[in-house]
Amino acid sequence: MANRKRLALHWKILIGLALGVIVGLAVNQFWTAETWRSLGVADPASYLGSKSQYKASIAEGGPNEGAGVIAMGARQVRLAIGFAGDLFLNALKFIAVPIVLFSLIVGVSSLNDTSRLGRIGGKTIGIYLVTTAVAITVGLVAANLLGPGRGFDQEQRELLIAKEKANADQKVGSANEEREKTVWKVLLDIVPTNPFGAMANGNTLQVVVVALLVGVAITMLPREKAEPLIVFFDAMTEVIIKIVEMILVIAPYAVFALLVRVIADLGTDVLLSLLKYCAVVVLGLSIMCFAVYPSVLLAFTPVRYRRFFRAISPAQLLAFSSSSSGATLPVTMECCEERLGVREEIGSFVLPVGATINMDGTALYQGVAAVFIAQLYGMDLTIAQQAQIVLTATLASIGTAAVPGVGIVMLVIVLESVGIPLEGIAVILGVDRILDMCRTTVNVTGDCMVATVVAHSENALLTEEEVIARQQAAEARGLDEFTKEQEEREKAMD
Repeated sequence: MANRKRLALHWKILIGLALGVIVGLAVNQFWTAETWRSLGVADPASYLGSKSQYKASIAEGGPNEGAGVIAMGARQVRLAIGFAGDLFLNALKFIAVPIVLFSLIVGVSSLNDTSRLGRIGGKTIGIYLVTTAVAITVGLVAANLLGPGRGFDQEQRELLIAKEKANADQKVGSANEEREKTVWKVLLDIVPTNPFGAMANGNTLQVVVVALLVGVAITMLPREKAEPLIVFFDAMTEVIIKIVEMILVIAPYAVFALLVRVIADLGTDVLLSLLKYCAVVVLGLSIMCFAVYPSVLLAFTPVRYRRFFRAISPAQLLAFSSSSSGATLPVTMECCEERLGVREEIGSFVLPVGATINMDGTALYQGVAAVFIAQLYGMDLTIAQQAQIVLTATLASIGTAAVPGVGIVMLVIVLESVGIPLEGIAVILGVDRILDMCRTTVNVTGDCMVATVVAHSENALLTEEEVIARQQAAEARGLDEFTKEQEEREKAMD
């Protein structure tokens, strides 16, 4: 019987994403505070505690016990599915530092040319900064033309501010800590005082510096001493890639779990009240993702639209689900190197740096959010103020942690630079997570685009035919590659 063609990974992830949205909406109906109260629960928090609290509330004349059981069941579903998603993210974070460390050491040590490394670094950082500035400009233009904050109901504004005030105050406090860091402090923090501490804390930029130093030092050693080290780090890179492949097997189920939790926690009423604002953000992000990036590829590389998006789609979908370009980094590297054809010495440098300093989606979102909040308060931003937003957001994006929600912290700094009231942040906090998912997807897409451009400029990009041949060979080997090779050797010995 002929083997049936397996469903591609990105289709599996898309199915998981769609099912996650459906189940998440169902859970949301029994999860929100409004739904609890509609069942007669005056204090929803009491139902989110232990089973004894639940029984005590029923005994005190709470709502219909059957309705309470349904709501409690929805809570348990949400917690169990959320645990599965967190487990998957922990596995990705577990391999994020090793794959950056080992692959970058191998890549740098194989260059045997420090001047080429400096050239690659200059191109990478330069392109990232330019695309970030372009992204902010796209956001500002979209927000000025469509005016998402014009005519916004003032009563609704005050209700949203009151609802998210505590959360907004916390974000402002975090931004104050970030603002106290001087440029010199940020640059100083790039070099770790303890390399093992940098790896333990998952500081990607510091790990990149450690790997660069080790890789350059290896190139300076005599070949007979350097060779065993290169072989060791290369073997460890292959080990981590195998772990990535194993983790990707469960990616569709993890995406489902992550989406269920996000949608279950999302306040649909808040989303509807800010629909125009969300639409403008998504429009700007779509322009960057599906127009600007492909145009750059068309101008500077032989990679065309379909090839690019088909190769990186697993990383995009995972970025959307996790809202973290840092957690997605191992999959981004796998997609670029194995599916797109970016050679390891380029991808192992460009992509970790991008996960740290490339925040195109976040920067665009900040441009829209700044104009939206200004419009809420009847402020007309001048050209000079909007130019300041571009500069501030571009600089603020450098070195920002690649974790969910960090865009709001950066937004505080941007708003303060042009005198926009910070309390307006509370208005948009209710929909920040869903927009965070969208902008992280754009961040990761930008990383892949820059890696492709730099790789082509360095003659380190495989052709589409070479990529297909390598993928077919990998599929023939499967995950259990070692055992098959061992069996072949044993047959040859017999």
